[in-house]
Amino acid sequence: MNPPTRSMWRRDRPTLRRWGLGGRLLLAQTLVLLTGTITAWLVAATVGPPLFHEHLARVHVGEAAAEIVHTEEAYQSANAISLSLALLTALAVAMAVNVFVTRRIGRSVATVADAASSVAHGRYDVRVPPPGLGAEFDALASGFNQMAGKLSTVEQARSRLLADLGHEMRTPLATLEAYLEALEDGVATLDASTARLLRAQTRRLARLSEDIGAVSRAEEGQVGLLLRTVEPASLVTAAVDAVAEAHRAKGVRLLKAVPTPLPDLQVDPDRMGQVHGNLLDNALRHTPSEGTVTVSALSSTGTGGLELVVADTGDGFPAQYLPHVFERLYRVDAARDRDHGGSGIGLVIAKALVEAHGGQLTATSPGTGHGSTSKIHLPQ
Repeated sequence: MNPPTRSMWRRDRPTLRRWGLGGRLLLAQTLVLLTGTITAWLVAATVGPPLFHEHLARVHVGEAAAEIVHTEEAYQSANAISLSLALLTALAVAMAVNVFVTRRIGRSVATVADAASSVAHGRYDVRVPPPGLGAEFDALASGFNQMAGKLSTVEQARSRLLADLGHEMRTPLATLEAYLEALEDGVATLDASTARLLRAQTRRLARLSEDIGAVSRAEEGQVGLLLRTVEPASLVTAAVDAVAEAHRAKGVRLLKAVPTPLPDLQVDPDRMGQVHGNLLDNALRHTPSEGTVTVSALSSTGTGGLELVVADTGDGFPAQYLPHVFERLYRVDAARDRDHGGSGIGLVIAKALVEAHGGQLTATSPGTGHGSTSKIHLPQ
């Protein structure tokens, strides 16, 4: 018969792995208490009597050996009784506190474990109450709640992203499919107007695909910047010239304001042109005919650096939507924005590109119908 191997012995023996955290803590603290109790008893039993006997001899207590023995026995008996009562009382109180604290810790850890399991199954609304066991456990609960909140936000954004992408793709795909079927059935002919419509729908799909790729690269820090020394006036002029025709076609006044002199900037002109283009495209889509869009540059007061500003007299938005303006595919009014033709990604791309330059992009609005202002703050 072969002797049991180490692996077999490990499988058969009871291990601490079967114990929960509360059980392990209870066992460890019980061992510490028992060790302390036994140590105190042994020290008192071995050190106390010889010292007592020595002191009796020094002061010459008792004239006969029997008196000395009786006195030492009385000391040992009293010492044993009092020490036993003290140690048992201390052990009982310590064990009660030990059990209480262990259960509190065990329940707190179990609560976090259950909450984590719920999050793993997609329940992002679960929260962990503060256990009241110290700053570390409160920080753990707070961190878990923040994580669950972030995951809930991400899940909502993902659901909105998929829904909006489905809507963005549905219209051009339906148009393409309808015209292709009409061409196959001979109901329609591929004339110039039909070709233009089909190209417009395919460009819309291509733009959506490019926007999604661009924002992913920008947010992952994969955008290469070719920094050059650029005058702010040249950035504003280039941005205005690029969109002047579109503004004229819609009947929107396009103004620029660049006071001189302003310090030069270290930026990538092409990327900043992309930022301006997205901001101006967004402003034009939400500014009615006879409205005004103004592009300006000015020195930033207080914080230093320079600000590039795009302000419009368009739709604006309520203050409660401000934290979500730069979220992917977020729309203050989804139906209205889809009618305007925006994918909801342009502002996200602009924000990521500005941050790649070490700057900050913010948006403000006095309210619905009072226009909005986007500010690019760039360090010098």
